[in-house]
Amino acid sequence: MNVNNFRLKLGGKEFVPIVIGGMGVNISTSELALSAERLGGIGHISDAEVMFVCDQMFGTSYVSEKRQRYASFVNNRDKSALQFDLEQLAEAQKRYVSHTMSQKTGNGAIFMNCMEKLTMNNSAATLKVRMEAAMDAGIDGITLAAGLNLRSLDLICEHERFRDVKLGIIISSVRALSIFLKRAVRLQRLPDYIVVEGPLAGGHLGFSPDDWQSYTLQAIVTETLAFLKKENLDIPVIPAGGIFTGTDAVEFLQMGASAVQVATRFTIARESGLPDEVKQHYLNARQEDVEVNLSSPTGYPMRMLKQSPTLQYGMKPNCEGLGYLLDNSGKCSYIEDYYQSLESRNPAESRFVVKGHTCLCTGMARYDCWTCGHTVSRLKETASRLPDGSWQLPSAEDIFMDYLLSENHSIRKPEAGKQR
Repeated sequence: MNVNNFRLKLGGKEFVPIVIGGMGVNISTSELALSAERLGGIGHISDAEVMFVCDQMFGTSYVSEKRQRYASFVNNRDKSALQFDLEQLAEAQKRYVSHTMSQKTGNGAIFMNCMEKLTMNNSAATLKVRMEAAMDAGIDGITLAAGLNLRSLDLICEHERFRDVKLGIIISSVRALSIFLKRAVRLQRLPDYIVVEGPLAGGHLGFSPDDWQSYTLQAIVTETLAFLKKENLDIPVIPAGGIFTGTDAVEFLQMGASAVQVATRFTIARESGLPDEVKQHYLNARQEDVEVNLSSPTGYPMRMLKQSPTLQYGMKPNCEGLGYLLDNSGKCSYIEDYYQSLESRNPAESRFVVKGHTCLCTGMARYDCWTCGHTVSRLKETASRLPDGSWQLPSAEDIFMDYLLSENHSIRKPEAGKQR
């Protein structure tokens, strides 16, 4: 029995039941998402820092223009005046999504991971623009992430594609799901799928740093399936977090899940946006290198490698050019920590490090925040070592097909030196 014996049914269409999660900033590249789409699965892109991503991909100048516009605030602790140009934000989102969608060649789908926690000093307006622009550009689906998303459906309920585009929600508990569904029922727009993210996932987590070990993905999925059955709701459930082999995936599919979402193994794919040298850090990671901390200004715990350069940041906040985590009052916990650390700095210290939170916008843009899943230390099981001591990077197709066809928890490494 392997994953290929199952299919995900969404809106009358069948997909290979493998979903690549949306990893930002541009780790889940267009190329990575399109690899899943070409093979009949679902690939996510992420709209995290989409204007910065467009500058890197298309040579636009959204970030530099914003930085120039607000240059006078560089040394100002008060960032409340810094606003995103909503027309430019829509333009960037449409450019990025259209670029990806225009390259579809398979029978799969391209979804966008859209994080509520990107508040951008105007949370409702910026979230609305991001989602509507993605729908205008033809995105197949939107996965609502990083928050309860209680108002997200309301923001787009007047859009002509509100009942056409596939809409999903990431939850980590039945309680969070039930809260979301109450509003969805009022709008008569239930989610098309539910991603159940467990405690072993990478990046931001819906669990506390102290008790994530008390939960299992299997238990949350079982509870979610029972809840949906009790409520007489037929919504596909997609487990995520710690699903490392095709056999892991089959076990969830046999439980009643409709597909699985996977990400950690794809961080080292050749199509992944992580720089190759960072991919080597992931491949060399040991279990003791992984931690769940509270360094993110979002307030959510985050799993990452302890060696992440962002944990040693002492740089001035870059809100003038970025500022994706400014709340509706223009505040971010990193700004407060930066100025407090600066004011209490010991002149004898050779290195200035901000204590408390990190500048996540800059860290993600520079690929200095090495977020990872709990199973990152197993990545070396999936790759071959080269004569120079580095690891050969698999293609996204190598990883996808291994998930699809492997049995008995086996992992098929790409042939040493072979490039597709």
